Amino acid sequence: MAEHLTLIEQITQDIARFKTRRETCRDPHSRQHWDSEIARLKGLLRIELKALVTNIRQHPDLAKRLDLIASVDGLGLRTAVAIVVRMPEIGRVSREHVAALAGLAPFDDDSADHSGVRHIEGGRERLRKSLYTAALPAAFHWNPQLKTFYRRLTASGKVHKLALVACARKLLIYANTVVERGTPWTAVRAPV
Repeated sequence: MAEHLTLIEQITQDIARFKTRRETCRDPHSRQHWDSEIARLKGLLRIELKALVTNIRQHPDLAKRLDLIASVDGLGLRTAVAIVVRMPEIGRVSREHVAALAGLAPFDDDSADHSGVRHIEGGRERLRKSLYTAALPAAFHWNPQLKTFYRRLTASGKVHKLALVACARKLLIYANTVVERGTPWTAVRAPV
């Protein structure tokens, strides 16, 4: 399943590359070529994602995890699939451990009297990228708790990218929690 998910991610990267090429073309024939290639790859992407989801649904335990994770506001089917495939330990480890496995936990760079900058490192790069990609729409549109969390971080002086990494970590923690509890996500209205 991991190889199949990697194929889907590579098709997504190809679509982005072709969109960039299309934007730089002035020739109508070339633009039409890139448009048709993008359409073809989008069709292939839908087919491959559907096939992977069908494969996951053949395993009751994975299907249940997929449904629980997809119930979290802001986590779409593709991100839920990425979590199920790339993190088999989801729901069985602590929130700190799950963040560290994905490479979303803040690590210090301290030594003796030196207090270094906190940063993320290591972990599962493809999973981290999927969560980071999902964090932007989740924090701005889909998840009221993440909206509040993002606003609080930026109001306290955190930069946009750091706040999005924190939101990606929160999304993974939410996914871990719903799988651990075995109950779907219930949205709590966050104060405005």
